[in-house]
Amino acid sequence: MVALDQAAIIYDPSGFAEPPSLDWFQSPPGKSGADRRGRGAVYYLATAAGAAVLRRYRRGGLMARLGTDRYLWLGAEVTRPFREFRLTAALYRAGLPVPQPLAAAYWRSGMTYQAALMTKRIDRAETLAERWRRAPAAIDWAALGGLIARFHALGICHADLNAHNILLDSAGRAYLIDFDRGRWRALDAIWPAQNLARLHRSLCKIGAGQPETLVAPAAWAALESAWRSQLLHPASIGEGAR
Repeated sequence: MVALDQAAIIYDPSGFAEPPSLDWFQSPPGKSGADRRGRGAVYYLATAAGAAVLRRYRRGGLMARLGTDRYLWLGAEVTRPFREFRLTAALYRAGLPVPQPLAAAYWRSGMTYQAALMTKRIDRAETLAERWRRAPAAIDWAALGGLIARFHALGICHADLNAHNILLDSAGRAYLIDFDRGRWRALDAIWPAQNLARLHRSLCKIGAGQPETLVAPAAWAALESAWRSQLLHPASIGEGAR
């Protein structure tokens, strides 16, 4: 960790010989793009570690009324970027399909802080929502179910599992992204099913209730069946992650 005046940066030394400048997090120099969750923007950067994505932390919903990008300061180790960086790094080291975390930073102002996270960009990837709109027949729903189960079987609870937080690359390989507020949990019968239900609701929301745009029952059944099977037989959880 690099401690600065009212700020700090953590980074992966395998990607950066020197820590990236705090300016990169506060005023990203790259190309801006629409945030996958509709809150603010992500930035596409060319860095010493390769093509990267920088995401500024922003609030959504009712909490945005308290400030769209400021969070209560409770200490460096519980800041959102540091927690997400460390969780994602642990998943990446375990061979799970997540973007490689490159760096994270926070900067304080009084009793609040702002923050951003930088991850390696997955080449030629699009969200599940985008792939579904563009080429629904190309989606392997059973593979998606198995992917989600691999995380669940290890006790990884994604706080916002939706169609915008699953990426598919040009070969159809799937990745989970955005582990803000994600955490390890003891496996039970409740929260994994709630995670899956959250994904189904997001797909229905994208479809706006139109029959021709909803996920076919057979497709969702294939996802659920593979998810259940992987949870019951998790021996291959660490295999073939990337």
